[in-house]
Amino acid sequence: MITALDSSVLIQLLRRQPGWEIWRDRLTLAATEGPLVICPVVFAECSGGYPSSAAAVQDFEGIQLRFDDFSPDSAYLAGQTFHRYRQAGGPREHLIPDFLIAAHARIQADRLAAIDRGYLRQWFPDLKLLAGDGGR
Repeated sequence: MITALDSSVLIQLLRRQPGWEIWRDRLTLAATEGPLVICPVVFAECSGGYPSSAAAVQDFEGIQLRFDDFSPDSAYLAGQTFHRYRQAGGPREHLIPDFLIAAHARIQADRLAAIDRGYLRQWFPDLKLLAGDGGR
C-alpha cells in the first residue's frame, strides 16, 4: 500500500508541531504496509529550509520518504478537478498545488496522509485518507 504525504503532515513532523507524535506513529505503521511518497509540490513546499536539494532528499529518505514525480494522468486529474472547482465558484482559498497533491495520491498512491480541511473529501470523494486522529 503506497501512502502519499500532504505538506501539512510533513511540516508538522519536521517542525515537531503539536500532534507530530501521532503522525510519526501512523506513518511508522504505514511504512510497514508499503512505501511513503511525496510529490514535487510537497517537496517544494517542505524543502525551503534546507541548504540544498540533496540535503532535503537525504533528510526525507532518512524518514523513509521517496520522491515520486507526477504522471500525466495525475496532472490531468488535478487540472480537470480544479477547473470544476473554479466553475462551481470555489474560492481562491485552494490553488492548483492542493489539487496536484490530491490527484497525485489518487492516481499514484493508495491513500493520502493529510490533515483534511474538507475540500479533499468534497473534490476527491474516492481518495482514501490516512488521518492523524486514527480515522481513515
